Amino acid sequence: MKYSAKITGNGPDAFAFLGDPDTNFIIIFNDDAPPALAELCVLHETAELKADVEVGDTVVIAEKVFTVSAVGSEANATLRGLGHATLDFKGGPEPERPGCIMLEADSAGLVAADLVAGATIEIY
Repeated sequence: MKYSAKITGNGPDAFAFLGDPDTNFIIIFNDDAPPALAELCVLHETAELKADVEVGDTVVIAEKVFTVSAVGSEANATLRGLGHATLDFKGGPEPERPGCIMLEADSAGLVAADLVAGATIEIY
């Protein structure tokens, strides 16, 4: 396992982009995120990224499975240092932003109700 963190909470606007076909992403951040950023994030406990996230890796969020299709140039550094990344569920071979990890669903899509305190974010 490359990464495993428990969700601790969500900012009031954490799901603003989830489920919209034009955006469909969440932003994750360690639970010590600055308050202005925390409002937009799914917050999680601090965890160690043991190896870089790579294309083909499996990401399991609240027991839903996704495959990494692209990794932005800054995503591993920000995940490692701040627990921060944009998890983009549109997939595709190119990251939309430097901090994006593009994911393709192997199971039912993620919904806000999945992202509760105690649920996990895991990368294999």
